[in-house]
Amino acid sequence: MNIKIKKHLLLYKGYKLKCSLGKSGIRKKKKEGDLATPKGSFGIGNLYYRKDRLKKFKCKINKKIIRKNMGWCDDIKSNKYNREITFPFKYSAEKLYRKDNIYDLFINIKYNYKPVIKGKGSAIFLHISKQNYYPTKGCVAISKKDFLKILPLINKKTKIFIS
Repeated sequence: MNIKIKKHLLLYKGYKLKCSLGKSGIRKKKKEGDLATPKGSFGIGNLYYRKDRLKKFKCKINKKIIRKNMGWCDDIKSNKYNREITFPFKYSAEKLYRKDNIYDLFINIKYNYKPVIKGKGSAIFLHISKQNYYPTKGCVAISKKDFLKILPLINKKTKIFIS
């Protein structure tokens, strides 16, 4: 069964969950920095999590602990564009180890994945929403409680449909 995103709802296995999307809405032709959530069907990658903030949870997909030196490249000049990186890093990249809690738990959405096209957009995640479901920079965000509710149901074959 697949995750469906429509307007500001995430629909999955009988759950109807509030979510926030990119500030610029959903777009078929996404570009780096446009603050839009990409439209389409995508696979899911690893689950990343903060071991110091999350102790126990059930998960059927590959997990990766977020370390202080981890980031995600958003710089089109780098050959690591739209990939996980390690700091120090000479190009622009988003920190994954954050003070706020939005990346305490996230799944990489395989947007602009194989092949990676520079400038098409990077770091599209399913992550924890800010209070009041404030718009994202292009990701899909749900509450931590809702994330932990659906996480045990997600497997490697799960796809995410954004329309």
